[in-house]
Amino acid sequence: MTLKIFLALAAMAPFVTPATAQDSGADLAKKLSNPIASLISVPFQFNYDHGYGPLDGDKATLNIQPVIPISLNEDWNLISRTILPVTWQDDIAGPSGTQFGLGDIVQSFFLSPAKPAESGIIWGAGPVFLIPTATDDLLGGEKWGAGPTIVALRQDGPWTYGILANHIWSFAGNSDRSDVSSTFLQPFLSYTTSDAWTFALNTESTYDWKAEQWSVPINFTVSKLVTIDKQPISFTAGLRYWAEAPENGPEGLGVRLAVTFLFPK
Repeated sequence: MTLKIFLALAAMAPFVTPATAQDSGADLAKKLSNPIASLISVPFQFNYDHGYGPLDGDKATLNIQPVIPISLNEDWNLISRTILPVTWQDDIAGPSGTQFGLGDIVQSFFLSPAKPAESGIIWGAGPVFLIPTATDDLLGGEKWGAGPTIVALRQDGPWTYGILANHIWSFAGNSDRSDVSSTFLQPFLSYTTSDAWTFALNTESTYDWKAEQWSVPINFTVSKLVTIDKQPISFTAGLRYWAEAPENGPEGLGVRLAVTFLFPK
């Protein structure tokens, strides 16, 4: 149902300002490197990691991450970014068995100028929300949370570089579960070629202020944008290395695969 709603919004062109049909494949690929581009996209991002807990548990997550820009007026856009995780995991907390289902949703809204600043900086800021939608208590924190989020980047020729950050505090939920105070930092760098290949490097670092622990996966991915029956699609493959993880967190290398559907006007 959630995906159907997002795809329905994608069809409501009158109040969004996505990329034009005249954009080349390279232009669209470069827009994908911008987290707050005026481009409707629906990524399906798959991540696999190993080495959780004493039994070296496994975890596979499909993140459904629709991005929907809304034009407020000639000067400002509102960009909705959603992360809806669907997770399978096995023995990630010792002999905890297997769980499968939805995790907690992270919903962000960025208010962003319609045009870059004179310096070329593109930025957006707004609120982020943690919504306890997990279908199993080992798939989520059972807490409501909120906080600020911000992104700033610059696109210079084929290069895109910047940072996305947020902080979430819990304010309600199951009193028996740990409170949330978490900072997320995502510096990113990418290079897009004239034939729509994109090489990207980023970290998706999280600091848990309650447990005083870092999680620092470093991701390297390669993407190719193609058009299939007039539908632009980006295919991504890459590896992630856990430079730092909690004591019971993942170890070594993980895998990232993604398919992103683009909806240019």
